[in-house]
Amino acid sequence: MSQYFRLHPDNPQPRLVKQAAQIVCGGGLVALPTDSSYALGCRLDDKHAAERLRRIRGLDEKALLSLLVRDLSELASFAMVDNRQYRLIRSVTPGPYVFVLEATKEVPRRLSHPSRKTIGLRVPDHAITLALLEALGQPLLGTTLIMPGETRPLNDPEEIRARLEQQIDLVIDGGACPCEPSTVIDLTGEEPVLVRAGRGSLAPFGLEQPA
Repeated sequence: MSQYFRLHPDNPQPRLVKQAAQIVCGGGLVALPTDSSYALGCRLDDKHAAERLRRIRGLDEKALLSLLVRDLSELASFAMVDNRQYRLIRSVTPGPYVFVLEATKEVPRRLSHPSRKTIGLRVPDHAITLALLEALGQPLLGTTLIMPGETRPLNDPEEIRARLEQQIDLVIDGGACPCEPSTVIDLTGEEPVLVRAGRGSLAPFGLEQPA
């Protein structure tokens, strides 16, 4: 049975944030709001929780998960970026983007794409998520909360609790989110490549919105 916390979307209560961080540190799987939609998250180095996350989402080992980080100061620990890539990322973060980047050797192999050695990186623009990341002192491993066979993210925390209360450990109710997935941009090549169109604008990358 999952716990259910109601947090203020702009000024999350420190006591509840601390309790949420303790649940995650204890191996918990959490549904939390972001600037695009609700997401599932767990501790970065928790293999069992990551396997549960993949099972709920119906994702295999080849599906790229994202690292949710507080700010770009954590970037160098997980991804190799040149000046061009860094400027692009800095210009739109925090925001509703996941960037596919070349993973550093410090990233556990099971967290990076098995054939390409890439990692997804996201700096969310949501007070609750950022407060939780601050309390944890490390990134979250996360993915958009889209259930298998569905195309839209879950956006109602009460519905998330009803559907997943036997499978996850905590639902953080931060109110409604925009209910769009994040935009995924691959920056590993010479030019940015759109992987998934979502809430974030493509204009900063010289890309056009799909018809």
